[in-house]
Amino acid sequence: MASSNPVVPTPEQIRDNVRAALTEDVGDGDITAQLIPADAVAQGRVITREPGILCGSQWVDAVFAMVDPAITLQWLKTDGEAIAADDILFTFAGPARGLLTGERSALNFLQLLSGTATRCQRYASLVADTGVKLLDTRKTIPGLRIAQKYAVHCGGCHNHRVGLYDAFLIKENHIKACGGIAQAVQTARQSAPGKPVEVEVESLDELQQALAAGADRIMLDNFSLEDMRSAVADSAGRAELEASGNVTDQTLRPIAETGVDYISIGALTKDCKALDLSLRLL
Repeated sequence: MASSNPVVPTPEQIRDNVRAALTEDVGDGDITAQLIPADAVAQGRVITREPGILCGSQWVDAVFAMVDPAITLQWLKTDGEAIAADDILFTFAGPARGLLTGERSALNFLQLLSGTATRCQRYASLVADTGVKLLDTRKTIPGLRIAQKYAVHCGGCHNHRVGLYDAFLIKENHIKACGGIAQAVQTARQSAPGKPVEVEVESLDELQQALAAGADRIMLDNFSLEDMRSAVADSAGRAELEASGNVTDQTLRPIAETGVDYISIGALTKDCKALDLSLRLL
């Protein structure tokens, strides 16, 4: 289910991401940075080599704060803002050792999340006039789900459920194990009243079963465009409809034009290309 509010990372979640990244990269010490005199200071800037949507500034701030609090950053762009090739994203100054130790972890966060936001913006622009909402999925980089879902919002798309705990998504194997759609929905209502219930269906017959069971939302899994249009007519507003499966640049708009409420796209987070960034000392 789509979250009622966009996912916003907490400071502790950001710090956890950063601690893990620095532990992975720095280990018991940056031996190359030790070649630099301890009292050396430096300043510089980070630029983007290609256009996109900026995302990840909070993670960059946290990296350098954790490496050396004496480092200062000045942001010239903000999360969610469109950036052009050669734009300066932020400038920095401080101890040279800390700047170079934190460089890769900081840029890894910024290029990944900006790449995610950029991809989302491109998809959103293709259906901006249709009223459909594009949703992310749980197909995220392990450990960075909250970060990527935040990037999805920065790029103009929307968040599906965060995990397995905040909404039901009853899929084919759940249905088989429960004994049917009606039984699965009934059990969900009893076990966690108030939690949204979504059912994945693979045919118009299963759609009717999910409607009769009172599902809040129904996921149309790999439906043809003709069957999607029939599902919209059959549902008549009784449940929200979400299209899913094989969504590409070419199929996105035709799917949106069937009248479904949502389209979920795993590629928003699992297939993103990192934005090309560069950190330069002056």
